[in-house]
Amino acid sequence: MDIVFSCPGCHQELVVDAQGSGSEIECPSCETSITVPEADAANVKLHGASNAANKVDKQFVVPTYDQPAESLITKARPPLEKQKDGEKILRIKTIRHTDCKEVGHDAFDERVTEILNQIGESNIVSINTISYSYVDLSTKQLLADFGVVIIYKG
Repeated sequence: MDIVFSCPGCHQELVVDAQGSGSEIECPSCETSITVPEADAANVKLHGASNAANKVDKQFVVPTYDQPAESLITKARPPLEKQKDGEKILRIKTIRHTDCKEVGHDAFDERVTEILNQIGESNIVSINTISYSYVDLSTKQLLADFGVVIIYKG
């Protein structure tokens, strides 16, 4: 329960806990020394009274499980060089021409050759060319380009 009253010096509205009635405080605005009045029906305000009817007592329950929870983080696959010839699954690698351009140098062929050497000829299932279009963000033009899709066992 709070006591609401005004400072006699600057008329600043002050709110003090009811336990502080009769004590002397200093007004935070004008620094006048004030005695907190006694609580009566005119100056008493119940703290949070407007929200008291709207409050709902919520009980939260922590879920429990009979078995260990499923891990949502998967371990990264080992690089191609470190895999054994055991279980190999099909994988796909897309190389876009745009990603291989450097200032004044087109490294597309070198990049494709490097990746094909890493995969190894015996692991390659197919190599397919692709054509695609995209919007260049700097010029806002629709541009056409090409690339390669490599399907391999890995």
